[in-house]
Amino acid sequence: MGKTLKRKNLKNRQRAIAKKDAIKRLIFVPEIKSVDVEAIKKEFEAKK
Repeated sequence: MGKTLKRKNLKNRQRAIAKKDAIKRLIFVPEIKSVDVEAIKKEFEAKK
């Protein structure tokens, strides 16, 4: 058995974490809230 390559091991671990985070970012879908367009239009009319 040879020595453990600590730097390579750390680099591989960091790469795996970065890949996992990238996948999480890509599949993340923000919560869609229902928007009442008519209410917003009335609000703008009231401000004028």
